[in-house]
This record gives sequence, C-alpha cells and structure tokens, in this order.
Amino acid sequence: MKWTFFLVTSLAFAQTAAEQRGRKLIDQMVDALGGKSFLNMEDRVESGRAYSFYREEISGLSMAKIYTRYITVAAGKTGEQIGVREREAFDKNEDSAVLFNENGAWEITYRGAKELPKDRLERYRDSTMRNILYIVRQRLNEPGMIYEARGADVFENQPVDIVDVTDAQNRQVTVYIHQSTHLPLRQVYTRYNTETKQRDEEVTLFSRYRDVGGGIQWPLHMRRERNGEKVYEIFSESVAVNKDLTDELFTLPPEGPATPQKGKKK
Repeated sequence: MKWTFFLVTSLAFAQTAAEQRGRKLIDQMVDALGGKSFLNMEDRVESGRAYSFYREEISGLSMAKIYTRYITVAAGKTGEQIGVREREAFDKNEDSAVLFNENGAWEITYRGAKELPKDRLERYRDSTMRNILYIVRQRLNEPGMIYEARGADVFENQPVDIVDVTDAQNRQVTVYIHQSTHLPLRQVYTRYNTETKQRDEEVTLFSRYRDVGGGIQWPLHMRRERNGEKVYEIFSESVAVNKDLTDELFTLPPEGPATPQKGKKK
C-alpha cells in the first residue's frame, strides 16, 4: 500500500510539474508574440500570395487578402463558440471571397453567395479552435485547458520546447516553441476523416515573424501539411492590425457581388 501511495503521489507531482512548466512556456510565448498588445488585437489584414496543393503539386495560386476580426465570446463558451470572423478575398480586385462567421460559411462571387458544404465549415472551425495563435488570443484561460510540457527537442536545426495543449473537450494540439525567441514554429494534431475513416495528421509551420504594429509579432509565412503532404501555403507581403474593420466585410451581401468596404465600426 505504501509503495502504491508513493507511486501515485510521484506521478501526480510529475504531472503537476509538467503542467506548471507547460503554462510557463505558453506565457513566455504570449509575451514574445506581443503580450497585452497581442491579447488585445482586435483585427488583422494579411495580403500576399496563397498557394493550394494536391499531391505536392500546385493546384491553385492567387493573390489573397485575409480579413480577420476577433469577437467576444461569452464566459465559459470559448470552447464551444467560434470567436473570430474571417473573409478570404482573392485576386487583385477581390472579385471572389470565402466568408466565415459565427453563423456559417459561404463562397461569394459576382453571382452572389453560395453556402459551403458542412464538412468544409466543420474543418475550418476545428482547425481554428486548435490553432495555437487563436488559442492564446481567445482561449488562453479557458476552464479545463491544460498546458503540459513534453520536454525539449531539435526541429529543423532549431532548439524547441514541446507543449501539449488539451481542452475540456479533449481536443489536443502539440506546439513546438523556439527556446530563444519563444515563438511557435510548428503545431501538430490529428483529426478524424469521415470519408477515409482514418485519422489525418494536420501540421502547420510558422516562420518569418515580423513586428506588425504595437510590438505584435506575426508570421508572414505559414504552411499547412496533411499526412506529410503540403496542402496550403501563404506568403504575406504585408500584415496590418487594428484597422477598425467594418461589419460589412463579414456580412452576406443582400444580392449581387460583395465589395469589401473599410472604415470605422458602427
């Protein structure tokens, strides 16, 4: 009995120490991303070149402008409700776009708006909920969130600390944090694929961090991989934050094409 008690106590202590270490590493990462300025970021506009891939071959290329605005989620609901609105506009004149908000997802062209398939919306919501940059902006102190240090390693010749992030719904993402800059370099999670009935490994790589305003650090290069193959990559030429994006950007047009409008929020 004594040995059993000692073993259980030792395991509990080790787990607590790992969680304390994990939270410390996450707090250091938040500070590196800009601290209070990052946590208070209201919106963001990213402009650059976006690539999509199929079996490692480029299947699409366009100029992209991604508008993002964070919204307030009721206390205790951050693990259930999405806390961001996003508009992905394409081509020089932004003639087409994909809109995500708390009510759904649509493709918008000169013909009007067409609702996206349910699985596309669910994939977006799940990937957003497990994006480490979204987690630390919107879900940092969410009840039931666990940050557990897994130790150190070397990733692409860079020393990293590894942290598992797990929420109350048992969604998990593993993040690799640079030991010197304390910025996230890589995240990994698995997601069940309803078509193949297998689990997909989803990887996102972050690089080329720059100060995009007010001390906020944001990656200008992001690459997503699925089961070891590239599926998406964006090279941002510019990133601007806190631009007072309007509601019109994230609202379906009543009819015809939707032209983004900029200005102060109502």
